[in-house]
Amino acid sequence: MASIFVVEDDPDISDLIAHYLQKAGHAVKRLTSGTEVMPQLRAGPPDLVILDLMLPGMDGLLVCQAMRADAATASIPIIMLTARGDEADRIAGLELGADDYVTKPFSAKELVARVAARLRRHGTPPPTGIIAYDGISIDADRHIVTLNGDEVKLTAKEFLLLQYLVQHRGRVLSRDVLLTDVWGYQYTGGTRTVDVHIRRLREKLPVLNDAIETVKQFGYKLL
Repeated sequence: MASIFVVEDDPDISDLIAHYLQKAGHAVKRLTSGTEVMPQLRAGPPDLVILDLMLPGMDGLLVCQAMRADAATASIPIIMLTARGDEADRIAGLELGADDYVTKPFSAKELVARVAARLRRHGTPPPTGIIAYDGISIDADRHIVTLNGDEVKLTAKEFLLLQYLVQHRGRVLSRDVLLTDVWGYQYTGGTRTVDVHIRRLREKLPVLNDAIETVKQFGYKLL
């Protein structure tokens, strides 16, 4: 059984989600505004948060950003739930650290399945130790990246993408493979989010400008 926060201001949707999650054996705590989330998380962190994008007080993107910026809540999986299905909205949520994105209207059974998949993945022990690449040091235990000794701030997904590229150096990796293995699910809204994250890695770590080769119409390879 997992502890799950459902942050949703529509009572009908909140009731529906809670019903199916409880039926699956999970303990559910329901919140109705964004401003409630961080105090409740600090009082007793759950195993996962289902977070609506449009919330009173503090919207879901700001809540997601606040969670990822706080060491006490940074690792809690987030499934973002919203009526806004534009690719730009999905990318914004993923860039801020959301782990999955479900667009309304949705299948409650599919949402429960995504919760189960995310909990399984979260329970898998992450890679440990330090790996290095051309002046870049990746500390998997502390989630710290340095370039020639200077720390470089990366988002959670940027860190995982960099780690994956270095671990699979020399292999051509399709965007679909990167989405599946780094984001942890089959992303159905397009692959632009991979390109955005690759661009940001190149900006933050200039040594990667030439090191990450773009394979036209397919994906990327770290040389």
